[in-house]
Amino acid sequence: MLRRLFQLDFKYGVQNYKSLPVMIQKGKGVFLYDTDNKQYYDWVSAYSSVNQGHCHPKLVKIMKAQCEKLTLCSRAFHSENLSYFFKYMNTEFGYDRCLPMNTGTEACESAIKLARLWGYQAKQVPTNKAEIIVARNNFWGRSIAACSSSTSPETYENFGPYVPGFRFVDYNNISDLWKEMSVNPNIVGFMIEPIQGEAGIQLPSFNYLYRAKKMCEEFNILMICDEVQTGIGRTGSMTVSNEESIKPDLLVLGKALSGGMIPISCVLGNEKVMKWMTPGTHGSTFGGNPLATAIAPKAIDLIYEEDMLQNAQKQGMKFRVAMEPYVEKGVLLDVRGRGLMNAIEFEDPLRADDFVKECLRHGVLTKITKGGTIRMCPPLIITDEEMEHSIEIIQSVLEKYV
Repeated sequence: MLRRLFQLDFKYGVQNYKSLPVMIQKGKGVFLYDTDNKQYYDWVSAYSSVNQGHCHPKLVKIMKAQCEKLTLCSRAFHSENLSYFFKYMNTEFGYDRCLPMNTGTEACESAIKLARLWGYQAKQVPTNKAEIIVARNNFWGRSIAACSSSTSPETYENFGPYVPGFRFVDYNNISDLWKEMSVNPNIVGFMIEPIQGEAGIQLPSFNYLYRAKKMCEEFNILMICDEVQTGIGRTGSMTVSNEESIKPDLLVLGKALSGGMIPISCVLGNEKVMKWMTPGTHGSTFGGNPLATAIAPKAIDLIYEEDMLQNAQKQGMKFRVAMEPYVEKGVLLDVRGRGLMNAIEFEDPLRADDFVKECLRHGVLTKITKGGTIRMCPPLIITDEEMEHSIEIIQSVLEKYV
C-alpha cells in the first residue's frame, strides 16, 4: 500500500517539492502519524501554520458546524461571518481596515498593490514609477511578483520576464536602507519579514525594525511587515512588530490565522492607505469566505486561552539552551531563534541532510530551510514532557557527530 502511494505521487504529481520519505495520514496536537500509524513529533508545523496544533478540537467543532451552514457565497454579497471578522481583526491588531485573502503570497501581493495604489494617489508618484524596497534573501512565495522580488536563483531563474519596480537592500542593514530611501523619491513601500524564515531564521539586531519604521516615516514610505510566518504567536508574541514596539503601515498575516484548518490571510492597514482600494481594483472569490472567517477569530483566541505565547517563550528558551553545548563542541555552527521559531545550523549541508534523515528515523520531523540550516518549529502547544522527549531524541542524533 505504502509503495503504491509513493508511486501515485511520483507518477501523477508535479515534483516541485523535495518531500521527506514519509507518508502522513493524520495529525493530532504536536504529532503526525504515517500510514503505518507510527507517531512523529512535528517540528515543521506546516511552516508555522499549525501553531495551535493539528486538528485542534475547538477549531474542528467550529469547522463542522459552519460546513453545515454556509461555506462560500463570494464577495458578491455581504456575509455575517466576514463582518464580525473585520471588526475582530481590526480591534485585535489596532487598525482601521482589513483586506481578506487566502494565502500568504496573495496577501503580500495585495500589500504591494495597496502600496503602489497609495503611492500614485496620495504620494503622487509618476505613473508606472512606483518602487518597493525588499530585503535580499526574502521569501514570500513563488508568484511571478514574488519571483521578481527574490534574490534566490532557485526561486527566480527561468521565470522571466520579471515584474519591475523592486529595489534590494541587505537585511538588517540600516545604512543600506537609508542609501536607497534617501535618493529615490519613487519608493512607496518597504516590505520586510521581521525575522527572515526561509533564509534560515535570521533575526533583526536591536532597534533595526524601529529605526526602519522611523526612516519610512521620514521619507513618506509605507512599512509593510510580512508576518505570515512570524505572526499569531510563533515567536512568543502575537507579532514581532508589536514586540519591537512598531506599528507597520501594512501588516500581513496568514498561515496560523486559521490554525491550519483552511487557507486564510489578510492585510491590515489604516484608512489613509486602504481607502484607495475601491470596487474593481482587487478581489478574491474565496477571500473572506464564511468558513475561514468563522474559524480565524477562535484560532487567535486559543493563543491567549491556552497561554501559547508564554509557552512559546519558555519552550523555545529550553530548546536553545539544550542546543548550546553542541555549538561549544563544534557540532553546530549556531543555534538561534525567538520563541518557537528556531534554527540549528551545520557547517556542512550534507551533515544537515543526514541529521534530518536520522531525526525522521527516530520520530522527529524537521526540514532544511537553507544550506546547512534546519528549522526547528514545533506547535506552540508542546508540553514540558513533549519538549524534553523531543530534545532527548535530537540530542541523541547530534551525539553521533561529536
